[in-house]
Amino acid sequence: MPKTVEEKRQREQEVVSLMIKLYCKKNHHTKDGLCDECKELDEYAKLRSSKCPFMETKTFCSNCKVHCYKPEMREKIKKVMRFSGPRMIFYHPILAISHVIESQKEKRRLEKEN
Repeated sequence: MPKTVEEKRQREQEVVSLMIKLYCKKNHHTKDGLCDECKELDEYAKLRSSKCPFMETKTFCSNCKVHCYKPEMREKIKKVMRFSGPRMIFYHPILAISHVIESQKEKRRLEKEN
């Protein structure tokens, strides 16, 4: 579990990159690395994460009140997440399980606030 904001940022970037890589491999049939389109998305996601002022308090971008992705990139990342999310349990089970646990904690926290 990340302790500092920078560790959290690094972890988020790693997870998103893994999801993009899985998506690219399965949909664009890349062997190693990423196609140009997915590489652009990966770099964009890392850039947005590196500039996020809410990293300390947020759990996931989907729970954030401010959506900082351009609409086109937001649609692309949503497509990647919808595809890769359910498959992460087979390729990166520890990350997938920790994501589910963190999501449930965040859901309960948001319910208490409302």
